[in-house]
Amino acid sequence: MYVSGSKKEFAVIGLGRFGGSICRELSQLGMEVMAIDVDEDRVNEFSNIASHAVIADSTDEMVLKSLGIRNFDHVVVAIGDNIQASILTTLMLKELGVENITVKATNDYHEKVLRKIGADQVVHPERDMGKRIANTIASTSVLDYLELSDEHSVVELMANKRIHGQTLQDLNIRARFGLNIVAIKRGKEIFVSPRATEAIYEGDILIMIGADDEIDRFEVYLEK
Repeated sequence: MYVSGSKKEFAVIGLGRFGGSICRELSQLGMEVMAIDVDEDRVNEFSNIASHAVIADSTDEMVLKSLGIRNFDHVVVAIGDNIQASILTTLMLKELGVENITVKATNDYHEKVLRKIGADQVVHPERDMGKRIANTIASTSVLDYLELSDEHSVVELMANKRIHGQTLQDLNIRARFGLNIVAIKRGKEIFVSPRATEAIYEGDILIMIGADDEIDRFEVYLEK
């Protein structure tokens, strides 16, 4: 899922199982993706998937500068077999001013170092988490995402000004979008199976279930 409008630009460094799955999913979501790896075969595999696929050593600062890495909205460091390269890459990305950096950690020590040098998100992924993480970072509204099947998901969406003060009845989300709001989180309170007369306020977290296409449509509605 992704919110329409100007496309976000992502760079994925490291095209193993995890990085590859994120790269594929972001590309399917319509994002601009630069796929980066030192391995020529891996890069060739993604030449027809990503917007750009580049053979590059991410531990070389001049190489990162030449790629214009600081201009990307989000960089994912998915280097799995070289902790030193992962740490050096993350450090240089921070120094170059990349705003959002998600890094794969291989162990707790690796995570501690990554957090100390400023990684925005550190994950210990399994292969099937790639899609979940891709959807979360690709959208301004999605806070969490859980795939139920190929076509249906559960998502946490942040309510914004567009629907502030409206009740579930006013919004008529089930009829208009085919979605069910199973709960609303408001601060420390959780309203399970909320009533139709329940008002929604900016900052509420809506836990919704439904078809991916309809979730996409609702996200677009929120961002209009």
